[in-house]
Amino acid sequence: MLGDDAELTAAVLAAQDGDEDAFRAVYRAVQPRLLGYIRTLVGEPDAEDVASEAWLQIARDLDRFSGDADRFRGWAARIARNRSLDHLRMRSRRPAIGGDETELTGRPAESDTAGDAMEALDTDRTMSLIAQLPQDQAEAVVLRVVVGLDAKSAAQTLGKRPGAVRTAAHRGLKRLAELLGA
Repeated sequence: MLGDDAELTAAVLAAQDGDEDAFRAVYRAVQPRLLGYIRTLVGEPDAEDVASEAWLQIARDLDRFSGDADRFRGWAARIARNRSLDHLRMRSRRPAIGGDETELTGRPAESDTAGDAMEALDTDRTMSLIAQLPQDQAEAVVLRVVVGLDAKSAAQTLGKRPGAVRTAAHRGLKRLAELLGA
């Protein structure tokens, strides 16, 4: 696993030059957090499929990417978000067969600090609590805390202003702290 942003940036550049080992290293470094973000958007049963679609597009378009590790994470998150939204649109057009569909609407609201919330939980429990937040807060928390994007990159991914992303992330983290009884 890549230890810092300089290593991820170097691996992305090597992957752009066709180095398959470097692409695998990029995948291993980014996939866990990206999958967590996708789970927040589409739910558990479909997250792996959507992540696969996102990585296919990332691999296909990698030669057009330009930037450092932070920009790559933001670019990958934007692709994952677009594939997730495409999936949700397709799912809403298709009738469900033999089961109830999980809706992403109508979640509760608001937590305090990222450290308190994230250190107290394992990944699965964290993602299930984040899924209880309103979608804008859940996305902001996942992009800022889990994926590690700054407010500007997260805002570009979500098509919002950085201040709106900071506010949504703060409210989401405050609510997570309340859910944890912190």
